[in-house]
Amino acid sequence: MCAEVKRMVQNYRGTLEDLDKMHVLEPNNAFTLTTCGHAKKVLTDYEGTSENLNKIHVLDPNNAFTLTTHEDEKGALEDYEGALEDLDKIHVLHPNNAFTLMTHADVKGPLEDYEGALEDLDKAHVLDPNNAFLLTAHGQAKFFLKDYEGALEDLDKAYFLTQTMHSI
Repeated sequence: MCAEVKRMVQNYRGTLEDLDKMHVLEPNNAFTLTTCGHAKKVLTDYEGTSENLNKIHVLDPNNAFTLTTHEDEKGALEDYEGALEDLDKIHVLHPNNAFTLMTHADVKGPLEDYEGALEDLDKAHVLDPNNAFLLTAHGQAKFFLKDYEGALEDLDKAYFLTQTMHSI
């Protein structure tokens, strides 16, 4: 309980001290491991966060939240291949999730796999055709593939959607 209070007041080092004590008592407590991972992330200890998430993943290998957080940490460490592996696992668990497909495409950007990113964004667009953020990413992928007309078309659609949303 003290660790949670310290986390709420953003005393992350104090949180970690308390969680280390709790972890000795209950080494397989997913809540403790998750909270510890969050505190390490805030303190930019991405490797420590990843270590905690690996432990949680062993306890619950199909936890999409853990996989998503793990993917985020791997991206912060520029382990894009590892991030894609985690996203592939999430995609198996949730094949019709546009956000996962968008994130998958986003990770492909630093790898300069713009065609792969565009394929993921095409699938996401079918699931969520009125998502302006998705259309913007789609336009960016087309831009990197030098399809400037297609990029402009997607960006115009995204702009139209945002203007329509604001007028409601």
